[in-house]
Amino acid sequence: MSDTAPVDPPATVKCLVWDLDNTLWRGTLLEDEDVVLPDAVREVIVGLDARGILQSVCSRNSHDHAWARLRALGVADYFVVPEIGWGRKSDAVRRITEQLDFAPATIAFIDDQPAERAEVAHHLPEVRCYPAEDAVKLLGLPEFSPRSVTVDSRQRRTMYQAGFRRTDEQARHTGSHEDFLRSLEMVMSIGRATDDELTRVEELTLRTSQMNATGVHYPDEALRALLAHPGHEVLVTTLEDRFGPHGAVGVVLLEKHARAWHLRLLATSCRVVAFGVGTILLNWLADQAARAGVHLLADFRATGRNRMMEIAYRFAGLDDRPCDCRGGVSGGSGGSGGSGEDVQLLHLVAGRRDAPTTVRLIAPDLTDPAPAGAGLPDRARRPGPVG
Repeated sequence: MSDTAPVDPPATVKCLVWDLDNTLWRGTLLEDEDVVLPDAVREVIVGLDARGILQSVCSRNSHDHAWARLRALGVADYFVVPEIGWGRKSDAVRRITEQLDFAPATIAFIDDQPAERAEVAHHLPEVRCYPAEDAVKLLGLPEFSPRSVTVDSRQRRTMYQAGFRRTDEQARHTGSHEDFLRSLEMVMSIGRATDDELTRVEELTLRTSQMNATGVHYPDEALRALLAHPGHEVLVTTLEDRFGPHGAVGVVLLEKHARAWHLRLLATSCRVVAFGVGTILLNWLADQAARAGVHLLADFRATGRNRMMEIAYRFAGLDDRPCDCRGGVSGGSGGSGGSGEDVQLLHLVAGRRDAPTTVRLIAPDLTDPAPAGAGLPDRARRPGPVG
């Protein structure tokens, strides 16, 4: 059982911090070079990683000695931002929490020593603490069982590790920010969402607040209804660069009318604000609308957190000016947030836009109806770059 009071319902753990000696492995490294990793613990490490739960290390040991042993055991790559040294464990867990930018309530800590667990619980009361004997039970606990596991969840560790390398590279870069972005060799792919990708889209609308144009969460059933409707486009955007994947970073919900396309939702991950993903998406949509000979309308609802998205919309040229194309198009949302009167319907006379200079863009042609193979990933339909 956890040493801390259970949460009802338990919040999902986002990172588990392992002690090493007599917790992750059997034995004490300073006394025995050949400490053993039990098969059951290895299965837990692999299983948590597959569920998108990050893992780290907090141990009183020599860093190089302990890390070499983790490498020899074949599990070092599973751990991010390790804290191996001789200070207080609560300080180490706090540093891990800050480096990951996670709330303490999403962190769990496992250690064989009651005194160490008590010390962490005292200084970080929101962190959930577990005794070492509970390690083999973790995969069966609800707090370690996310409601859904998406493509991005399964590669979450890889994305974080790529992010740390990317940040280090940026710190060493001496040129302009635009030059740095070009050096990343980014590829941004926009594709019609498949049935299997709807969970990723739902997750993005739920998790993104600062870069969500309406603050609305679209549940699975609403997304499935849109996906089945011939007049709607449900688009998911992914990003990768030479360091690795960013995963799904943007979602577009678009309703097509004869004289205007209605952008019901644009949401992008806060992780990629500095890469200009929102601006690239808006410019691409404006260019596509211009090609189709229609205006672009967009829902916007101020939430108190999405000021950056409003700036992006205004900078792209969307405004409040009246236009006959608004007829038959009502502002609002079909998501769980409802269609309140505070939703603005912004307007743009679409014109051709230049292709982005910092990223290679791969996207479908929205001027054509969704092809019969819309249920397939767009890469299978071999879309060409947008120019």
